[in-house]
Amino acid sequence: MKKGLLLIFCTFLLASCQNQKDKIATKTKVMKQQIDWQGHRGARGLLPENTIPSFLLALSFPKVSTLEMDVVISKDSQVIISHEPYFSHHISSTPEGQPVTEAESKNLNIYEMTATEISTFDVGKRGNSRFPEQVPMAINKPTFKKMIQAVREFCKKNNRELPGFNIELKSDPKDYNKYFPQPERFVTLLLQEIDFLNIREKVNLQSFDVNILEEIHKQAPTISTALLVEKVNTFAAHLQTISFKPTNYSPYFEFVTADVIREAQSLGIRVIPWTVNELKDMQRMVDLGVDGIITDYPNRIQKLNLAK
Repeated sequence: MKKGLLLIFCTFLLASCQNQKDKIATKTKVMKQQIDWQGHRGARGLLPENTIPSFLLALSFPKVSTLEMDVVISKDSQVIISHEPYFSHHISSTPEGQPVTEAESKNLNIYEMTATEISTFDVGKRGNSRFPEQVPMAINKPTFKKMIQAVREFCKKNNRELPGFNIELKSDPKDYNKYFPQPERFVTLLLQEIDFLNIREKVNLQSFDVNILEEIHKQAPTISTALLVEKVNTFAAHLQTISFKPTNYSPYFEFVTADVIREAQSLGIRVIPWTVNELKDMQRMVDLGVDGIITDYPNRIQKLNLAK
């Protein structure tokens, strides 16, 4: 009888240990997979920002699951991938091949140019002095549609799942009707492109402009959104600037603390800081437990300890 009980107990103990191991393995697997690695403007540290080659390079790194980008609107209502609503003097060249000067930069207004006119400017052959590892190349600002098509072709060719697209709508209330359309039109144009390309389930829409976020929520209440913040404040104070709960909270990485992460995640809001480039900062964000990391250097991800 005692031997029978001992056998039952040992069997139970072994099963319990195995179950615990399975739980730990599952938990470890989830933890290893939970970070949404995002290539900032593609792979800005390595190739010209917000260009098709830069996005495709980011996708060559297996851990990159999302492409982060910025969009503005052209004169002919095309969605253009660009961080500024004009041609930056830091990286741009005129159709004649001359560097865009600081004096003329902001007058080269994308909102006043057609997509064809925009394509005649170069934004890569001069390189970028802020990113010494970036390889210069002659390239232009693509339309959102052309970029998605190129990514689709790349993924099909390389047997890769289509990534997520984290799209920042560049907008500022003081420049409505000058550099940017009114929020209603901006959001409408972008959503039309997203639906035409059939990628609504793959996108997250983000902005610093809360008017844009409110318009997104009005037109597409179920779409994924992110509240971008760049000023020091509490998480609660930032959240009070909009009338709904965003999917994601994206502060500058230096503002991220364990308390911020705990508070946001307790509400079901993911924390995805920008722009994390140094290995020590990447590792700190990983160890704190962020849900995603936006970086200019997707090539550095492999050097991290992601088992924590």
